[in-house]
Amino acid sequence: MGPTALCPGTFDPVTNGHLDVIERASQHFDLLVVGVLENRSKDPLFSLDERLRMLRESVAGFGNVEVTSFAGLLADFANERGVSVIVKGLRAVSDFEYELQMAQMNHRLAGIDTFFISTNPVWSFLSSALIKEVARFGGDVSELVPPHVLARLTEKLGRS
Repeated sequence: MGPTALCPGTFDPVTNGHLDVIERASQHFDLLVVGVLENRSKDPLFSLDERLRMLRESVAGFGNVEVTSFAGLLADFANERGVSVIVKGLRAVSDFEYELQMAQMNHRLAGIDTFFISTNPVWSFLSSALIKEVARFGGDVSELVPPHVLARLTEKLGRS
C-alpha cells in the first residue's frame, strides 16, 4: 500500500472548490482521507453529521476517498490514521501565510509534511462562508456547490 494523505476542513458546506482539490489530490495517493473537523467554536450552519453526509455523497464516485471526522489536533489525528501527508488547497496568496504556519507546526508536532495544491482558478474566489452569505440573501449559488448541497442549503435557510 502506498502513501495515505489527509485533506482536512470544516466543509460547511462542501463547495465545488473543495471537490476540485479532493479529486485532484486523490489522483496522487493510494488513499485520501477527507477529515471533517468538529470545531464548535466555528458555529457551523450544518451539523457534523450533515457535513459528513454531504461530503460522502459528493465523493461517492471517487474510489480511493474516505470521509471521516475528527476533533482536536490535526497532527494527532494524522498520526492515529497513519497518514504521511496533509493536503491543503490554496486559493490565493492570502491563504498561504496561515497554511504555511500550520504546515510548519504539524511538521514540528508530528513530522508530517504538507502538500499544497492550488485551486483551479475557476474556484479561486470560492469559500464556504461566501456561499452561505450569498445563499442567505437569496443569491444563486447553484453552479458553486453540488445539487444535493444546494438542496440542503435551500432547506436549511428556508429559501425556495
